[in-house]
Amino acid sequence: MNSLPACCTPLDAHWPLPESLPGTVFLSTRFDPALLTAGDFQRSAVPPPASIQRSVAKRQAEFLAGRLCARTALHQLDHLNYIPAIGEDRAPVWPAHICGSITHSTGHAAAIVAHKAQWRGLGMDLETVLSLERAERLAGEILTADELQRLAALPREQVAQLVTLTFSAKESLFKALYPMVQKRFYFEHAEVMEWTEAGYIRLRLLTDLSEEWCHGKELAGQFAVDDGQLLSLVAVGA
Repeated sequence: MNSLPACCTPLDAHWPLPESLPGTVFLSTRFDPALLTAGDFQRSAVPPPASIQRSVAKRQAEFLAGRLCARTALHQLDHLNYIPAIGEDRAPVWPAHICGSITHSTGHAAAIVAHKAQWRGLGMDLETVLSLERAERLAGEILTADELQRLAALPREQVAQLVTLTFSAKESLFKALYPMVQKRFYFEHAEVMEWTEAGYIRLRLLTDLSEEWCHGKELAGQFAVDDGQLLSLVAVGA
């Protein structure tokens, strides 16, 4: 495989969530946009799409870091040399027999891949934990009425993490289901039913996306918080 640019740390296969998923390959890296140089895409053999060429260094570095994780994960999973393109719907385009997810937040990128024969959908999202002020300001946009009610019963010091978790879990849910249902849905179309200190969550759909993925359908997820960042994952088994 091609060498890593100076803006990225060596790829890390450490599984950060409570429960590892058999048959998946997970890789992450730290990146620093200040260390990105003009030739990094060419040296890494990652052709930047036009939209990335026009963007700022932060966007270029996170795209490069995420694609490097994805390419190496695909190589480890299936000996493929493949870089997911950006689809018309902005989602990564994976080989037909593989599902995957790429995510990045401030200075940190990760990818997870698996064969569809084992996992039908994988959705992963990384977020910097919101400040309390920002969480309280955004709660009404991210949480349903029932979620807001549950939030109100919590100690104030848990609010920022729960609002961040709800945002991230719904992003992961969207990434896991969208490739299957090909239908957009938004924060109000799902709710976090419960979460545990151990890092497990239960989500429920509040809309009909397909015959299978209908109102009331529940899915499990997991999450972990490390160094001010929250990673969530929703996986749909075959």
